[in-house]
Amino acid sequence: MTLVGTGELVEAAVADGRAVAAFNVITLEHAEAIAAAAEATGTPLVLAISENAVRYHGGELEPIATATAAVARLCEVPLALHLDHVIDPALAEQSLGSVFSSVMIDAGALPYEENVATTADFARRAHEAGLWVEAELGYIGGKPGMPARSAHEKGVRTDPEEARTFVADTGVDALAVAVGSSHAMTHRTARLDHALIAQLHEAVPVPLVLHGSSGVPDDELRAAVRSGLTKINIGTALNIAMTAAVREGLDADPTLVDPRRYLAPARDAMQDTVERLLAVVRG
Repeated sequence: MTLVGTGELVEAAVADGRAVAAFNVITLEHAEAIAAAAEATGTPLVLAISENAVRYHGGELEPIATATAAVARLCEVPLALHLDHVIDPALAEQSLGSVFSSVMIDAGALPYEENVATTADFARRAHEAGLWVEAELGYIGGKPGMPARSAHEKGVRTDPEEARTFVADTGVDALAVAVGSSHAMTHRTARLDHALIAQLHEAVPVPLVLHGSSGVPDDELRAAVRSGLTKINIGTALNIAMTAAVREGLDADPTLVDPRRYLAPARDAMQDTVERLLAVVRG
C-alpha cells in the first residue's frame, strides 16, 4: 500500500473524535513489528524516526528511512512516515522532498522568541514542500542531553494562551504539549493534567500531541484522548519489550550466537506491545 500523509491520518482521527498512535523506529525490527501490529489490528498509524535514531545510524537518514518506507509500503493498512524531534538544521533540510510526509521541528529548548522564529521559518519552507509540521511548546523532559526537570515543576507545562499565540505565529499543523509526561520513562507512573489538556484543546486550533507516552498508564492515556489529545507518541515501551526478550533468550542459552534466534522473539514482543497500546489509544 502506498504511504499516506501523517496529516491525513490525524485529520481522520480528529473527525472521528479519536487519536492516532505514532511509534518510534530505531531498527528494522522495530519497523517490522509496528507494521505487523498495524496489519493484525487493521489500524492505521505513524512510523516515526527521530534525530537520535538517525544519529545512531551514523548520522545517515536515507538507509533507515528507505528501509522503514519499504516496510510500510508492504503493509495492508495505511501508514505514514514522520521525522521526529529534529534539531539539526541540516537534517531538517534533508526532510524536504524526502519519503517523509511530516516533520517535528524541535526548537523547544530555545528561548520563546527564538523558538517562534525558528519554527515559523521551517514551517513555511516545509509547507512549500508539502510537509505537515509539528512543533513543541513547554518542556517535555527525558531526552538525551536535556537538563533533568520534573514534569510537575513550575513553568514546565504548556500555557494555553501562549500556545494559542505560538500556533498563530508559526503556522504549525500540530503542537506537542507538556502536560505531565516525560520521554524515556521505564515505569508507567506519569499522571497527566487533564484539566490543562482540555484548556489547551479549547485554546489551540490544531491537533495536540503527547510525547513520552510510554510512561503513562492505560487509564491516563484513555482519559487524555477524551480530553483532547489526538496524536500519541510511543517509543520506550517498544525498547523495554525488545530488550527483555533479547535478555531472556541470551540468558536461556549462553551458547546462542545467531541474532535471528533472539531478535525474532524480540520483534514479536514489540508487536505484542504495539497491539496492546493500539487498543488503549483507540479506546
